[in-house]
Amino acid sequence: MESYVNNSDFFKGNNPEDLVAQYGSPLYVYNEEILRTHMDAVAKVITKYPYTANYSIKANSNLHILKLALEEGNNCDAMGIGEMSMLLAAGFPTDRIFFVSNNVSAEELQFAIDHNIMTSLDSLCQLELFGTLNPGGKCAVRINPGVGAGHHDKVITAGKKTKFGIAEEDIDQIFEIAKKYNLTIAGINQHIGSLFMDPEPYLKAVTNLLRIAMRFENLEFIDFGGGYGIPYHKLDDEAEYNMEDFKKRLEPILDKFVEEYGSAPLFKSEPGRYCVAEGCVILGRVQSVKQNAGKKYVGTDIGMNVLVRPSMYDSWHDVEVLRDGKVVPRTDLEEVTVTGNICESGDLLAKDRMLPKMQRGDLACVLDAGAYGYSMASPYNSRPRPAEVMIQKDGSVKLIRRRETVEDLLRYMQEV
Repeated sequence: MESYVNNSDFFKGNNPEDLVAQYGSPLYVYNEEILRTHMDAVAKVITKYPYTANYSIKANSNLHILKLALEEGNNCDAMGIGEMSMLLAAGFPTDRIFFVSNNVSAEELQFAIDHNIMTSLDSLCQLELFGTLNPGGKCAVRINPGVGAGHHDKVITAGKKTKFGIAEEDIDQIFEIAKKYNLTIAGINQHIGSLFMDPEPYLKAVTNLLRIAMRFENLEFIDFGGGYGIPYHKLDDEAEYNMEDFKKRLEPILDKFVEEYGSAPLFKSEPGRYCVAEGCVILGRVQSVKQNAGKKYVGTDIGMNVLVRPSMYDSWHDVEVLRDGKVVPRTDLEEVTVTGNICESGDLLAKDRMLPKMQRGDLACVLDAGAYGYSMASPYNSRPRPAEVMIQKDGSVKLIRRRETVEDLLRYMQEV
């Protein structure tokens, strides 16, 4: 692919230079149309049986994006009081929120109980705590299916080397605790990991979870988790996740289960990245270009405080070069390492990358930044977080989060 921003008409006639001039650099820029398209796609993964897609708010918690998910028919899952509160503020009814807890406090569990939010417990200890807080209540349990998948060890959330879920050999103890506190186990859920492009591990985990589900009576729902990937190497023509093929392979597995179980509970999935990643780019200014020991470095203001994924996970993000608001063609390439402006040697945005020759004043346009971008950003080095803008379907630009200021950072401090 020569240019994603051109092919997708990402900026819808808006000049990126004008956006940066008005809202500052670096800048998160979202495309509403792309976001809605992806949210609609996940909402239709299963059509034969009762189904809901639970958008994972941890991927991106901006209220404006949460409202898009609500409008596109997605439910949401949350990891704590903050995320539950965000969803309530965005207008989500409590019956469309799923609290997928992990090592949480009694206070957080009580918040969910008080708001009648369905909660999943991922350990016997937490199930016991929930029972003491809400005897006679209803909850779900997170099962570790023994299968994990993902692009990095840090995002694999099932299998033998993870902190998540209750092992299959402990299921009898789930029933014992439920009986002790008169709890109804309404659902089971799993999550095998994030960013897989091969559906086979996911289908295997679904099959395994459905086998385990046969041990539970009268389940109201079964949540398969999420993790559908997106092509981060799209400029090298990496193919999209084949959602249609995945759906065709998933349906017979569900058919077999429904026949054996005798009914069709509500099926759920938890797509986060797939919904929002491709609908966002980061614009950042090239501040310097230099040689160092025979290596060429391009220094930008997109530090690891703005996008931490490359530093944390060695993640790949395609980079396009913009000059005077237009994409520089991918010809006359040279090997460079694109860095940020943070005082860390690991502050690398794109290492040993073949890119068009860049010069001071260019804009680096980092693709696929909508998932785990701003939601993992920080004011490290006391650098305020950037603004977020949305290019709406009609091409107009809407500020959806203002740029943080140094005054904002100081506001949290006690007087000295």
